[in-house]
Amino acid sequence: MKNVVILGSTGSIGVNALLAIKKLGPAWRALGLTVNSNLKLLRRQIRAFGPAYVSVFDYAAWKEFSGDIPRGVRLLPPGVEGLAAMASLPEANIVLSAVSGAVGLAPLLAAIRASKHIALANKEPIVMAGDLIVQEARRWQATIIPVDSEPSAIFQCLAGIKPGTYNEVVRRVFLTASGGPFYSVKRSLADITPAQALKHPRWKMGPKITVDCSTLMNKGLEAIELQHLFSLEVSKIQVLIHPQSVIHSGVEFKDGSVLAQMSNPDMRLPIQYALTWPERVSSPVKPLDFVKLARLDFLKPDFARFPCLELALCAAKKGGILPAALNAANEVAVKLFLEGTLRFTDIPRVIERVLSACGPVSRLTLAGAVEADSWARQRASAIAENVKKR
Repeated sequence: MKNVVILGSTGSIGVNALLAIKKLGPAWRALGLTVNSNLKLLRRQIRAFGPAYVSVFDYAAWKEFSGDIPRGVRLLPPGVEGLAAMASLPEANIVLSAVSGAVGLAPLLAAIRASKHIALANKEPIVMAGDLIVQEARRWQATIIPVDSEPSAIFQCLAGIKPGTYNEVVRRVFLTASGGPFYSVKRSLADITPAQALKHPRWKMGPKITVDCSTLMNKGLEAIELQHLFSLEVSKIQVLIHPQSVIHSGVEFKDGSVLAQMSNPDMRLPIQYALTWPERVSSPVKPLDFVKLARLDFLKPDFARFPCLELALCAAKKGGILPAALNAANEVAVKLFLEGTLRFTDIPRVIERVLSACGPVSRLTLAGAVEADSWARQRASAIAENVKKR
């Protein structure tokens, strides 16, 4: 029996993961589910999948749920404590981390220290403290499989290469991006609304990651994720805009060979692969029709119009607390944009000012990453207030 814990079961990744578990058959079980506050969908999932454990992050929603717990379900504590407890359940074989933001750091560490097979959709903890997390994973013999389409593609292309030797055999990594809804838009981006930013042309995702895709910050965060998961030099990671989202990423080796992972844009494939690795099983993803593809386009990213990508790559090169500060500032700025109190073009301005205010780059610790995250959030909020008053 494969017992799967899903951190973030009511988001798009969690919903698709549950569908994958159902399709995989009776040997697979959704052991535990966590949600932020969507109790209506949680109750439907409990009826459909019968989890033994549930946790609700939001305290008010947790209190409401605790008054009417379905029979056979054990309710874990709210907040980060509940996430960490769920991630380290002794019965769990696989932990899918699909929460959003830095809140995923504690449960990721809990899953690692419990030596779990981890399907990781929550890239922010890796951005905050990637080298330290990878060291912990080696120490506890935990396995981390990326879920996001492009990091998953790189993981698949590097199959068979001995870990620790990637820089020796890899010349370049091609990290593709759809470009989001605005890459071909010629007018000013200053008046972009949250509703417009949430209309992604290829993928259906949560609001935060969808905005990150529209600013290209998501591609910068993925570059940092690749840097740490595969110990790659940032200079070897080349971001390419690929509107069709058919080539999900590729690797060029030192002999000139290029391996690329291709499929129709459908998140069910990388989600299922992260769960079943190292096995491949049939999926409901529509097969590629090469005749109908007609063309595959590739463009260089426009750093001037989408400065978030360059900010992320610069933070990756400098290291220290900068990636943690970048991630925290971005979370704050995106939240304010979605609330309608910050302009789309102010997102990179807030991030840049936070990074400029960072002290000297120093050797990072887990405590230091958490401290940098807290400091950067406070700083970003203060900077955003000044930006809004202009």
